[in-house]
Amino acid sequence: MAQTIELKVDGMTCQGCVRSVEKKLSGVAGVESAKVDLGAGRASVSYDPARADEAKLIGAVEQIGFQASRI
Repeated sequence: MAQTIELKVDGMTCQGCVRSVEKKLSGVAGVESAKVDLGAGRASVSYDPARADEAKLIGAVEQIGFQASRI
């Protein structure tokens, strides 16, 4: 059963950043969907907790140069 996590993402400045973060999060095994809100600086991620976890999601965002933390 999917769970949803809200992440605060710092460092995004444009829609290109939003697409990069969404693409990176969507590529994590177990992620069903990732939606990023540039104005709010947040990402909402639906994922399978048996295949992904908070650390993997935050790590994926940080790999591409942004700061992330759970809200």
